[in-house]
Amino acid sequence: GCGADVLAIIDEHNQAFLIVIVSRNLNRSLMKLYFDHEKLAAYQLSIELVAWVTNVLETIPKSLAVHDQLDRASTSIPLNIAEGNGKFTPPDRCRYFDNARGSALECAAALDVVVAKKKATPAQIEPGKECLHRIVSTLVGLIRSNSPDRLHEDSVEYRVTRRKK
Repeated sequence: GCGADVLAIIDEHNQAFLIVIVSRNLNRSLMKLYFDHEKLAAYQLSIELVAWVTNVLETIPKSLAVHDQLDRASTSIPLNIAEGNGKFTPPDRCRYFDNARGSALECAAALDVVVAKKKATPAQIEPGKECLHRIVSTLVGLIRSNSPDRLHEDSVEYRVTRRKK
């Protein structure tokens, strides 16, 4: 999944002298940054999501439509973030960040479909859902920071209850 781990550096006396937060995807955290979008938390999380989704896709038959949909939607997130971050006007940036947010929500729905089709359990997709939640939240922040005049609704929690017949 996405997120960070704590790494303790041990000195020669077996005492921890430094604790560092590192990306779970150690290769990514050690890669040199060449472009501004690579510094964005949303982008870094989306790259970690792509790696996580790639493992999930290995368990889903390619014949199921959700396989291709999940692959395309997860790939679309970092691509839209990178392209949006390269735009010069706030409305253009927001359009791409909003597309990335939409793709993240599509991924969340695709993971629900994977569970409904009994190709994974809710516990197996939870790391992906947690990562997607962080990506969406971060993208909402980017959208708001690039569009202070944009109208938006505050988030509302909906509950569904079943009525007895």
